Amino acid sequence: MSSAASQAALEPRPFETAAGAGNVLRGEAAGAGPAIVQLHGVTAVRRYVTHGSRMLQRGGFEAVMYDARGHGESDPAPAGGGYSYRELADDLGAILDDRSDQAVILAGHSMGAHTATTYALAHPQRVAGLVVIGPVSTGEPAGAESIAYWDGLADGLESGGVDGFMAVYERDEHRPEWREVILRLARQRLELHRQPEAVAQAMRELPRSLPFEGLDALAGLEVPALVVASHDHADPGHPYEVAAAWAERLPRARLVSEGEGESPLAWQGGKLSREIAAFAGEDAVRERLGR
Repeated sequence: MSSAASQAALEPRPFETAAGAGNVLRGEAAGAGPAIVQLHGVTAVRRYVTHGSRMLQRGGFEAVMYDARGHGESDPAPAGGGYSYRELADDLGAILDDRSDQAVILAGHSMGAHTATTYALAHPQRVAGLVVIGPVSTGEPAGAESIAYWDGLADGLESGGVDGFMAVYERDEHRPEWREVILRLARQRLELHRQPEAVAQAMRELPRSLPFEGLDALAGLEVPALVVASHDHADPGHPYEVAAAWAERLPRARLVSEGEGESPLAWQGGKLSREIAAFAGEDAVRERLGR
């Protein structure tokens, strides 16, 4: 491939995928090679997994990223539908059916991690490797305090838009050294959604949905996995101990994290991309990719 063609392959290629009932998911792909599909968290959009890093594309992979239903540029849930993990996993299946007949690597953060795992449990043959970034769920129903927290954020977004959401979010006890960047990123994410009312609905429904029932469900997932944990001093919303528990249950997983005192690995697009690329190069993953 010529240098001009190689450069052109790195440029984002927008796509649309029909996900049933007239629902359209919008995303982009860049690079060429085995697909690494990125799934973002609730209130985020597609760029908030590897945060603009192009390392995977330059490393011989196709980076596929899309906005989940109701987020960013994608359509909201269709009439009669919602934001359960089963529905989000069905959307992921539509993306994969539309774009590849080969096994892929799934890399998801928070909501995206749960969505990817829900899909992998149902379709392990389609998954060459699973990158779980900042998981939160233990497969048990959320407590009343957690439900109230997310309902409060949804109320704020519905009643006051981005400012209403931020007024609620700013009440959280963020560590002083991280508070400014956390609040800035939260506002930036919220301003990227075409239909914030759909994001509010997702915030209400997702805490009431389970990606699986109990952590022991992960023990049967014989797919190579990389679990990315964050230390709680910077990101208590994605507890380190939950990520460690996932890594213990997943039979073919290893755990990585940032060093003590550093910003969370999940926030560092370049470093996170290097970890994903290294994982994709492991023999067990390459074998499932057919490389």
